[in-house]
Amino acid sequence: MSPAADTAALASTSGAPLAPLVAAQLNFVLSQANLPIRVGQIWSGCRDGRYADRFTLAIPFCLDYVYWDFLYNALSPKVAPDVVFGPDDEGFQPLVDFDETGSGEKSCLANWDCRDTGALLSLIKELREFYIEYQKKRAAEVDDARLKFEISTVLSKEGIEVCMVSSNGRPDEVKFAVPLLDLDLAKLVPGCPWKLPQKIHLQAVFPISRSYSSVPSAPRLKLVSTPDLKSFFSVDDVKLPPWLDGMCMAEYLPNLEENLKIQVVEASASIGSRRRFIEALAPTFGRPLEADPVHFVIPLQFPKQQPVLTLESSQHFNAQGLPIMSAPVNDYPWSPRWDPTEMVERIYDFLVDECQTFKKFCSDSIPQQK
Repeated sequence: MSPAADTAALASTSGAPLAPLVAAQLNFVLSQANLPIRVGQIWSGCRDGRYADRFTLAIPFCLDYVYWDFLYNALSPKVAPDVVFGPDDEGFQPLVDFDETGSGEKSCLANWDCRDTGALLSLIKELREFYIEYQKKRAAEVDDARLKFEISTVLSKEGIEVCMVSSNGRPDEVKFAVPLLDLDLAKLVPGCPWKLPQKIHLQAVFPISRSYSSVPSAPRLKLVSTPDLKSFFSVDDVKLPPWLDGMCMAEYLPNLEENLKIQVVEASASIGSRRRFIEALAPTFGRPLEADPVHFVIPLQFPKQQPVLTLESSQHFNAQGLPIMSAPVNDYPWSPRWDPTEMVERIYDFLVDECQTFKKFCSDSIPQQK
C-alpha cells in the first residue's frame, strides 16, 4: 500500500468518515508525531458501517517503513485498537513479551483512555520501541561472527536501528541505520521552516556470510538524509571515506563524522554567503531581479562553486513561442575569496560582453522573414 501524507484526507475507501474519537487520535498522530508517519488505506470493519474504524499506518523504521494495521471497533470506540503487523513479523509479539516480564501494567494499553487524543501516538511509540529491540535481537542471533562483532560494538550508539533484509524468503543481509552528527541542524539554519527533526544517517548493509572468510566483503554504504534537509545540504555530494580491509564500523564512523561535520558547518556558512551575494545583486542589476534577462542558480557549495548564469531574451522567441535562452554559463572570472560586491561587479562586467554575443546568437536563431 502506498501511504498518503495528506493529513486532512482521512476519508475511507467507502467514503465513510472515521469515528470521531478515532479521527481525533489519528489527527493528533499526524500533527504531533516527530516522525513522518503516513496514512495508507482507511476502511470500515462493517460492510455498510456508518463510520470507518481501521486504517494502515506507514511507520518509519531503519530508513524505510513498516506497515501496520490499526483495527478499532466503531461500535465500541472506547476500546483500544488491535494491531496487525507485517507478514514477515510473525515472531513480533510485544504484548506477550511485555506480560511475561511482569511489566504489563506499564503498557499504555493497560490504562487506555479513549478521550486522550494522544493515546494512539503513545501506543505507536511504545510498539515501535519494542520493534526496534525485536529486530536487534533477530540480527544478534544470526550465525555470522563478523556481524555479531559489529552488533556488539555499535549497538550502544544512541538511536541506531537494525533490521533483517530478506530475499527469496530467507534473510541474507542485515541493514544498519546509524544516526550521524550530534548536532541540532535546525539551529544551524536560522528561520528554517522544518517541522520535523532533520537527521543524517549512514546506511550500511552487510551480507550474511555462512562460511569463514579472512577478508569479509565490505558493506554497501550510503548516506541518507531527511528530505527537507536537501535544500540546505545534499548528502549526495559527500564522498564517503573508503572502507579498508578488516575495518569495522566502530573504526569507520569517527572519520566519517568528522568529515561530515566540517561539510555541514561549511554549508551553514554558505547560507549567509548566498544571502549577502543576493543582496549585492540588487544595486548593480536593479530591482526587481526577476525582470532582468539573467537567471542565477546559486549552488549549495557557494562560494566554492560559482553561480550558474542563464541569459533569457525578452525580444526573441523560438518556434514554440518561448523566449530564447542561452546555455548555462559558469566559465566567467570567479574567486570565492572576493567579497559579494566584487563578485557581482565581475559578473556584470562579464555579462556586458556576453550579452552582445547572446544577442547575435538570438538573431541568428530566428529565420529572416522575406
